[in-house]
Amino acid sequence: MQSTDRIPVTVLTGFLGSGKTTLLNRLLAQAHGQRLAVIENEFGEVNVDSAILVRETAAEIVATENGCLCCTVRGDLTRALSDLGDRRAAGELAFDRVVIETTGLAQPAPVVQTLLIDGSLAARYRVDGVVTLVDAQHGAAQLDAHPEAQEQVGFADRLVISKSDLVTPAALAELEARLKDMNPRAAVRVARFGDAPVDWLTDIGGFEPSSVLDLHPGFPRFARSIEHTPGVESFVWRSGQPFDRTRFDFLLRMVSEWYGPDLLRYKGILEFGGDPARWILQGVHRQQTLTAGTPWVNAEPRGSVLVFIGTGLPRGMLEQGLDKCLVGAAV
Repeated sequence: MQSTDRIPVTVLTGFLGSGKTTLLNRLLAQAHGQRLAVIENEFGEVNVDSAILVRETAAEIVATENGCLCCTVRGDLTRALSDLGDRRAAGELAFDRVVIETTGLAQPAPVVQTLLIDGSLAARYRVDGVVTLVDAQHGAAQLDAHPEAQEQVGFADRLVISKSDLVTPAALAELEARLKDMNPRAAVRVARFGDAPVDWLTDIGGFEPSSVLDLHPGFPRFARSIEHTPGVESFVWRSGQPFDRTRFDFLLRMVSEWYGPDLLRYKGILEFGGDPARWILQGVHRQQTLTAGTPWVNAEPRGSVLVFIGTGLPRGMLEQGLDKCLVGAAV
């Protein structure tokens, strides 16, 4: 089958907290004339990001949880793509492109491999390219410490530097030079809040059969074992009771100050007492944002869910502290 007859797939990757969901939301919101089907992967057992995507313009959003696509849930990826293809062929769904957003701990090479070596998938889909986000503030340290971050950069067709407003021009230039040294064939662009042109992120043609071995020197390394940063764990905290905002803000400041280096990623959807809006928490190390989301609908169940990913996390302390931040809890 000709490549133009198959559905293009964009693999969106980048280390924890690099801004993948922000960029994906921009893709979903822009008027580019393409219908996108999205496959969301989360390392923890709850996918917070899929709940804050712009669903009105997505053909379908599929969540795979509790593992990363490059190892434990690759079967889920195959099933999700097969189901999307079947529903499209049956006329139940209409979409022009699939975007796979991997967890920040996934390596892109095995994800691409799944699409290339599975005959049934290869007949329907073609890998258009790998887009990797790099956090301007934390990217250099992540590249030093985590093999996953190195793989994500080395395998990219496009490199997007996010959060450039948080660093000096000199630091930004140093990171960009490092990325170009690591992967000289990938185009690099600085984008604030996911503002990258759609035509630059799509129709890349990075995996055309005639040139894939030249363009992707890492391609033959698919057979090697997958390395993950040792000791990374995740856990989820939930409650059906609202938070006291003052208590929660105090705990968040304390936890990020004491345990910031170990908190690779933390995020959640929160309910505060007396507030009609749900709130979205996004955090990386000591940097976090808390922004108002859509209002709670009267009939829907309210509550909070928080996901923590890190090394040596003080789970007991975090759970007890969060419990004490609930409205009416004894301190």
